Amino acid sequence: VMHLIVNNHYFCFFFFFSFFNRRAHAVTVLLLLTCALVYVTLLEETPQDTAYNTKRGIIASILVFLCFGVTQAKDGPFTRPHPAYWRFWLCVTVVYELFLIFILFQTVHDGRQFMKYIDPKLGVPLPERDYGGNCLMYDPGNASDPFHNIWDKMDGFVPAHFLGWYIKTLMIRDWWMCMIISVMFEFLEYSLEHQLPNFSECWWDHWIMDVLVCNSLGIYCGMKALAWLSMKPYQWQGLWNIPTYKGKIKRIAFQFTPYSWVKFEWKPASNLRRWLAVLGIIFMFLLAELNTFYLKFVLWMPPEHYLVLLRLVFFVNVGGVAMREIYDFMDDPKFHKKLGQQAWLVAAITVTEFLIVLKYDPNTIMLPIPFFIMQCWFLGIFLIFIWTMWRFFIRVTQSLLSLYSDITLRYKETRRRKQEVPSDWERPSGNGSTAAPTGRSKLNGSSETLRYRKS
Repeated sequence: VMHLIVNNHYFCFFFFFSFFNRRAHAVTVLLLLTCALVYVTLLEETPQDTAYNTKRGIIASILVFLCFGVTQAKDGPFTRPHPAYWRFWLCVTVVYELFLIFILFQTVHDGRQFMKYIDPKLGVPLPERDYGGNCLMYDPGNASDPFHNIWDKMDGFVPAHFLGWYIKTLMIRDWWMCMIISVMFEFLEYSLEHQLPNFSECWWDHWIMDVLVCNSLGIYCGMKALAWLSMKPYQWQGLWNIPTYKGKIKRIAFQFTPYSWVKFEWKPASNLRRWLAVLGIIFMFLLAELNTFYLKFVLWMPPEHYLVLLRLVFFVNVGGVAMREIYDFMDDPKFHKKLGQQAWLVAAITVTEFLIVLKYDPNTIMLPIPFFIMQCWFLGIFLIFIWTMWRFFIRVTQSLLSLYSDITLRYKETRRRKQEVPSDWERPSGNGSTAAPTGRSKLNGSSETLRYRKS
């Protein structure tokens, strides 16, 4: 693929020109792109290799689409380091979703063999590594290295765990939600280790190395970075207006920080809509995490393959935009009347990936979960349902009944006080006889009665 991209150097040049320029320059890019197509048509000799021409044509089509998106697509909520950067990832999201749809419509054999067009080493079933086995932290039987079980787990995925949760914290911007997702995913690994062998890990690998060390440390560093970003002084002075070179270098470094800062306050218990939205965000996060393991399992990709890494890099760049669009849609639905484009695409990609897993290996997905694990999950779902009913229905109903009772008591008290005040014609006159009130008093009452009614 990289060889084909290098050979399509004119497409790459025009694409990066439109990317690094501050303005879109749509007409300029269109003219240069037309010149490149004219050169390919009239001056370049077409190779006689059908497979090579097919790959080259697909890559050129993708690059043309990316040029269109970088210059014409709608801007998202982020503007740094450059608006074109985020438009580029929006177009990559569209391309990736179309690729997943194509894979979904193939047979299982054809879909797996199609991966050979990307990398000839793919399309071959690979055994999964089993992280379980001997779970002794200190093995007295191995005198030379009694802690060999711990060192065996220290692979490249340990810093990946830390870096991943650091970035996820920058996306979610909430300590509680990050910890809940971290712990819930370990429970999912416990529940699904009968389906995927690499989910079978030692207890200390789950809770000490993953949750307490890698995940918690990544979340802590992420929260510290969020605190710094919230307190960082934001100066929108142009680069060329800064007099010193040190100031210019500092301004260039700050170009890779947010233009402005928005603190996420999810407030899941404030109303039912936000509560269901937070549950949906947690569910989609967990599903995207599971898709990472199941996709490489059903498509026969080794864990260290560059496509797995590229998918993670892709979600790092699009996930932050999607979370910001979801938060804006939840926090201000009057201004943001529909879900953002990047959030919509990320949700569609997550669902499509799961459908691919379900189609390509239904036997693994449908393996029955052990009964005691099912009981635990049903208990957790039941408790969430009960809390939801109590918080948003029973408690609200009680509050409304209490308010109604309070209004009724106040109304009765007001009527009782009115009945205790005697009217003018019921008051005795000076000689002890009941005197009829004047015409004015009959119609409007005495001045004292009028003052009481007004008050």
